[in-house]
Amino acid sequence: MKKLKNKLFYLYSFLIYMLLIIIFVFIANRFIQPFAYSFLMSNIISKIEEPNENIIEVVFDDVTNQKYNWRNDPKKIIITDLLDYFYSYAKPKIIGLDITYTSVRDNGDNSAPLFVNQVSKMNNLVSAFVPEEDKNNSDGSFINNFKQKHSLNVIKDVQNQSMTAQNGILSYSDNLRNSTKHFGSVIINKDNTSDFIFDTINIVKIRNAYYPSLSFKMYLLANNTNEISIYDNYILVPSTGLKIPYKYENGFFYTPIRYYDFPWNNNQKITYSHNAISAFKLLDTYKALQKGLTPKTAPELYNLKDPNSLIDPALFNDKIIFIGENISGPGTDVLRTPMDTRHPGVDIQASVYDNLYSQILLNNSGKGINFLIFILLCIPTFIIILRARFLKGLITLISLDLLYLFIITMLAINGYVTEYASPLICQFVTAIFAYTFKFLNESRNKEQIKTAMGKYLSQDVMQNIIKDIENLGLGGKRAIVTILFSDIRGFTSMSEKMPADEVSKILNEYFAHMEPIIRKYNGVINKFIGDAIMVIFGEPIQDLNHPRNAVKCAYEMLKEVEHLRENWLAEGKPRFEIGIGINTGEVFIGNIGTENRMEYTAIGDNVNLASRIEGYNKVYKTNLLVSTSTYNHISDCADVIKIKEVQIRGKSKKMDIYEVLRMDLEK
Repeated sequence: MKKLKNKLFYLYSFLIYMLLIIIFVFIANRFIQPFAYSFLMSNIISKIEEPNENIIEVVFDDVTNQKYNWRNDPKKIIITDLLDYFYSYAKPKIIGLDITYTSVRDNGDNSAPLFVNQVSKMNNLVSAFVPEEDKNNSDGSFINNFKQKHSLNVIKDVQNQSMTAQNGILSYSDNLRNSTKHFGSVIINKDNTSDFIFDTINIVKIRNAYYPSLSFKMYLLANNTNEISIYDNYILVPSTGLKIPYKYENGFFYTPIRYYDFPWNNNQKITYSHNAISAFKLLDTYKALQKGLTPKTAPELYNLKDPNSLIDPALFNDKIIFIGENISGPGTDVLRTPMDTRHPGVDIQASVYDNLYSQILLNNSGKGINFLIFILLCIPTFIIILRARFLKGLITLISLDLLYLFIITMLAINGYVTEYASPLICQFVTAIFAYTFKFLNESRNKEQIKTAMGKYLSQDVMQNIIKDIENLGLGGKRAIVTILFSDIRGFTSMSEKMPADEVSKILNEYFAHMEPIIRKYNGVINKFIGDAIMVIFGEPIQDLNHPRNAVKCAYEMLKEVEHLRENWLAEGKPRFEIGIGINTGEVFIGNIGTENRMEYTAIGDNVNLASRIEGYNKVYKTNLLVSTSTYNHISDCADVIKIKEVQIRGKSKKMDIYEVLRMDLEK
């Protein structure tokens, strides 16, 4: 039964622990891990690699909007001029237009003919499109045409049978869509609880075709390819050898973004990790170029030392250009990332392209790795707490955590990102649980030891020791107590005639019946001496009526022996009687022995006297004898026979003793 209880204790403890782990992992993943990962990205990972100098961001910012009012431009003249600047004067390698133009619709003569015409001339322009869930399940001919022109050429596909919620795109005018040579998706993925942008979606699956993101399409176009292979853990671009790790979910291929550190200028952080130019400068330059004011004809206008100078188109030769917006107020393309709460979307796209170009990509550890980290962190924590002392265990755990953080940081630096906050939370839960488990287990063990020791020591003595255990030592005090000795008559001859195990059984049964009676009257069994019992009344249990209670106890013990004798005779066991001697007086009571081995007992002449009085039961054929000092406390409730002038061995003077015939237990 005890083994079963122990097993249930460990089982319930384990189930409680696992429940706590599940709860705290859920809390950590939703409310702690995003911020921990953000801290790791912004303070460590982003500072490892330098941004590519060949990537330039052209931004429609507040200054551009104030000067050109480009947001109120239904004919798209301003963006047309900017594109023509790159088409006619600059020679960039690839241009990514991170602005969607769903407002350009067919309305007879086309709402933005110059813009559509300009887009049709640019073979190195990648425009943005937004996938959507087409709940109306529109005519598939539109999607089929889009697929033929803009989907990826997938050589190998392990995700072919996977479902996707995306089955349409946010449509443009037919003229604009047909005029655009290249499209890339700009769908974003926000963290559910923190709204951080941690991942990019390099590929989105729409119905039965795959489409690249804006940055990925620019990378493919820059390398003159449209072929990819999709494997279980990565996407391969065969022509360049680029391997993109991913996590697939519902038609989206997620890859962690490695952000780049923001530069500082005059103690002010610039929220662009790559080179950025305000669009108004290029528009001003475009007007000047149209007037014939080129870097050759008017070099003074192109002085880079002047912050208001025009921009030489040669600056963009063979560069990667991203065009986007960053305007104050709502409704603009700024997002929350580990780097900033208002991180321009165009800079995020530039960072993704830089990841692909440099082939320095982040890998998210899988669930198996995270579970292994949990095991390697939590199990040693549990063992250390159970086996080590508090301070040593605490130092060991801190060292373990520092080693863990160092390893996690080094892995992150080398492109492997784990959920490092969740294991630490699990370790904290494990530590709290382990200390609680250790405390409860030690408490159970102490209770078991107390129970076991209580079979060798009186429970009252045990409690007295525990109460002042720090001052446990040799010594004691003088106290007036009542000492009771009982002895079985003829025990020696009985033990000679019977096997030892039978004698042991009889004694155990006899003691088992006597012990409750002794406890009933506040007696403390000091020791079993063979067949004899030594009992102390008045210490350590404080009892003012200890002489009277000692005699009541003795009287009831004799009555109980009569019942036992009848049962034993019926069972064929030998007949025996007991003799009891009681004395009241001052004794020394406390711990006797050595510092390494001591015993709680009473010593003194009055203890010896009680033992000698008990021995006179054999002489006078009596069962219960008490001294005069004890009789003085029971004279009003006991019938006695006085035995005068008895010469007690060891005493110089004779003394009276009393045989108790009857005791009124109610008084």
